[in-house]
Amino acid sequence: MQNRYIYRNEDVTLDVIIKIEHVVRLIARETGKPFDDCLYEFYRSRVYEMLQKTGSLMWVESAEFITDEYFRENPL
Repeated sequence: MQNRYIYRNEDVTLDVIIKIEHVVRLIARETGKPFDDCLYEFYRSRVYEMLQKTGSLMWVESAEFITDEYFRENPL
């Protein structure tokens, strides 16, 4: 079975994946690092853990908000 993100019996997987991509692009632009490096670092963050927990509703926040949270956890 594939991993899916479900919130109130609705599949929000595409929303979460698109949000991750947008956040990582913002991180890459801010840091000047390659996308793949930023993706790896993001996957290891507390913010990413929260994003995976659909009940936290982090996935409904803007990519800019999530990016700010990431940089609070991982200052430049």
